[in-house]
Amino acid sequence: MSVADSSSNSRMPGFYRKSIQDRLSGLSETGLLSDDSISYLKDGGVLSTSVADLLSENVVSVQGLPLSVALNFTVNGIDRLIPMAVEEPSVVAAASFAAKMIRPSGGFCGEASASVMTAQIQLDGIDDPESAAKRIEEHRTSLLKVGDEAIPKMVARGGGCTDLEVRVLDLDLGLIVVHVYVDVGNAMGANMVDTVAEAVAPSIHELTGGQLGLRILSNLATRRLVNVTAKVTADEVGGKELLHAIYRASRFAELDPYRAVTHNKGIMNGIDAAAVALGQDWRAIEAGAHGYAAISGQIKPLAIWKLGEDECLHGKIELPMAVATVGGIKKVHPGVQAAFELLNISSAQELAVILGACGLASNLAALRALAGEGIQKGHMRLHGRKHANGNAQ
Repeated sequence: MSVADSSSNSRMPGFYRKSIQDRLSGLSETGLLSDDSISYLKDGGVLSTSVADLLSENVVSVQGLPLSVALNFTVNGIDRLIPMAVEEPSVVAAASFAAKMIRPSGGFCGEASASVMTAQIQLDGIDDPESAAKRIEEHRTSLLKVGDEAIPKMVARGGGCTDLEVRVLDLDLGLIVVHVYVDVGNAMGANMVDTVAEAVAPSIHELTGGQLGLRILSNLATRRLVNVTAKVTADEVGGKELLHAIYRASRFAELDPYRAVTHNKGIMNGIDAAAVALGQDWRAIEAGAHGYAAISGQIKPLAIWKLGEDECLHGKIELPMAVATVGGIKKVHPGVQAAFELLNISSAQELAVILGACGLASNLAALRALAGEGIQKGHMRLHGRKHANGNAQ
């Protein structure tokens, strides 16, 4: 089923009250899941140790996480069932609740830039770094060609090296860094970018002299950003007083780095849960997000909410999002394959927007809880079932 043909409805009232078997039956009825995926999920989604051994080193067993579905999401006009792998029940409940609040106003709208990653080549001990930087700039075309020759399959798919930038970091040490920007298409791109860095480095070294240093990607992918917006009314959040309290809580994060760190952690709750379910490098996503939040020299919130003239809250999130819909774990992990079937997307840009929506939803839910009854009441209510079961054992 293509994305354009998707008619699944992410509104499934009472889903959390149903048995696991009935939930799976409901998901099966969407037509999104293959027979193999349905069978895998019904069997408990247990990854075999033989597959696990392909994925990691020194494997002795498999450590499972609950695989859940966040509901109520409409993203760029299309309903999405979002898989989340996380041990914390409030993450899934909160994201679903926020998406339900946002849904009547049209859901989430977003866009992601091209999948451009950054290769870094470090050189130091250069006698005249500023002149060396100019020489590199003069050879931009030939250097990008060297990079493209190292990744011919990506070039054939329409990607490849797109730009080059040189920065002088320290005149006294003669330290410069060269950025080669690489469009990696629907891949996360780490291996390709590292290949480009190592391929281009010798040619750059010939131009500069000095000592060749690191040749590796940067996880601060400032040319691979996602932007997502949403609107929510006072009626949906629980009244004007709560609406204004959410705005003040968001403003607090803009003004105070201590609050901004926790504000951003709440955003990553939703992003990471979906990223893990979908087999993404959530560690790279985390590194890029927190680096971007601090790029000005002070930690800033990745998402903010403003009061509009229409007396609604308008939210926006922006962060780097290096994700993939091809390669990697997706080829061998049946749970990741099932998660992608549920999500029903075709590009890394679509995935980036959906993860951005998960972050914005998680942020709204957290701010509403903090500004209202406090975070603990609902949080501990969801924890109660888990602790009761643990004590019984």
